[in-house]
Amino acid sequence: MFDPTVFENLKVAFENQLYDLDTLDRKIDIINRIDRLELAVMSREFALQFKLAERFTVSAEIQLTASLKELAAEILELKGETPSCALRLRFYMKMHDIDGQCKQVEQIMQRIWEPDTIPTQTISYVYGTETPIYSNVIELSFNRKISEDQMDDIPELIKHMLQTLMKLDEAAG
Repeated sequence: MFDPTVFENLKVAFENQLYDLDTLDRKIDIINRIDRLELAVMSREFALQFKLAERFTVSAEIQLTASLKELAAEILELKGETPSCALRLRFYMKMHDIDGQCKQVEQIMQRIWEPDTIPTQTISYVYGTETPIYSNVIELSFNRKISEDQMDDIPELIKHMLQTLMKLDEAAG
């Protein structure tokens, strides 16, 4: 019988929570989904991107990844290895005032997440436009891997993401 990996179990837990918020509660709209097996390096990636319902300026993404080493350690039950995968959160927003809005984003992220490391903000724009609109990708990485032990933390994590989306939406103005 198939024994799902930690990656699969966490993926399903995130899907259940987020699809309920989309279809039942109508708090969010899921706008993109990735479920990839990367054959070149035998890794897994899962991502769901969503936005607040009725809002269009900011979106969020939850990404889970598991490397070949992490998957093999679990499947082969290697001693000394704890089955886990990496979690990364991203927020996407458009902005006009880089200096002011990036500082505001940093304060919002610090207040809501209290992260160990400062979130990365990557700014891009289309060259040659008369009045450039900047795209900001805000990435929040965690210093440790997650496992099924953190399954109960998923609702709180999603709650923080929704709160972040609301505050970033206000900042995008």
